[in-house]
Amino acid sequence: MIFHNPAGAPELACEQCGCRWFDRINDTCYECGTKVSAESIAEFKLAVEHFRARETVRADEPRAAGTPAVR
Repeated sequence: MIFHNPAGAPELACEQCGCRWFDRINDTCYECGTKVSAESIAEFKLAVEHFRARETVRADEPRAAGTPAVR
């Protein structure tokens, strides 16, 4: 399951319990031990790529004088 945090960045959560903490060595949820599917991992990687592309475009847009860059 992918959701977006308040900053708009995607976060992966367990399909079974909603936990956002994973054992990345074994690709399992820390809370319930459910294996993260290859499809979920691929979907998350794609969501991260889309987020980074949006942030890159936003950072390249002209800004008003004195406005800090978003990074």
